[in-house]
Amino acid sequence: MLIMIFKLLGMLPLRFLHQLGWALGQLMFLASPGYAKRLHENYSKSGVITDRQKSKMFIKNNAVESGKALAELPRIWFPPGKNPSELMKKVYGWDLVEKGLARGHGLILLTPHIGCFEIIPHYLSTKFPFTALYRPPKLRFLEPLMRRGRQGKHIRLATTDVSGVRVLLKALKRGEAIGVLPDQVPSTGDGEWAEFFQRPAYTMTMWSRLAEISNATVLLMATKRLAKGAGFELSFSDMPELLNGETQSRRLNRGLESLIRKNPNQFLWSYNRYKTPAGISPEKSIPTE
Repeated sequence: MLIMIFKLLGMLPLRFLHQLGWALGQLMFLASPGYAKRLHENYSKSGVITDRQKSKMFIKNNAVESGKALAELPRIWFPPGKNPSELMKKVYGWDLVEKGLARGHGLILLTPHIGCFEIIPHYLSTKFPFTALYRPPKLRFLEPLMRRGRQGKHIRLATTDVSGVRVLLKALKRGEAIGVLPDQVPSTGDGEWAEFFQRPAYTMTMWSRLAEISNATVLLMATKRLAKGAGFELSFSDMPELLNGETQSRRLNRGLESLIRKNPNQFLWSYNRYKTPAGISPEKSIPTE
């Protein structure tokens, strides 16, 4: 039933879905105090914007963008055609992707939860085989919908467990590209504490271990949602240089911060990024380098 509903919604124009998302975002903000509190806390402590009046406006706009992210899913997962790649209007830094793949050791592409990150695998799969790290939803009844929407002819999903890591490593050894959302809070033993917007966050380390084993090229990427349902833009950039004494996790977070500062309105600030996973001791201060 859910798949049928999403297929019907996927036939609607993106601009109309974004209008629905505007209303959905407002509703989420008003109906869920917990959601609104976390959004406000994560954003206000980030230091991205210090002006109080602008901060209030930004928080409301960010809730709207989150609503658009949900409302556009049917158009991305179940487009009228076979692939929603026609919605990608501009791509920046593609030469970095070509150079990375040309090395023959595989390509690790890292993106935060910003813009329409769901369209990235569908777009890239029109260029080459792509494997995406996939975390099954807590609500099990949603998994068939998510898998159906995220899979494609040249898209392979790798689950966030040992078997999934093997799938990612095999793809890299074939010289292919893989995608990871590294700002997700990893499970016990799969991360370390590192500064993220001036606060300690338990940060994924799996990407750096894969890069070390495979000698793959690592790039950052991010999408931007265009106004009035005009589509999306995608950009690629190099990882920042590793500073003296810096951990790979802090290097990653610096890179993600840079992407988010360019488009803070479309980052998922409501995500519980600073939670402490079960079995991990809370980090009360930022680790010194």
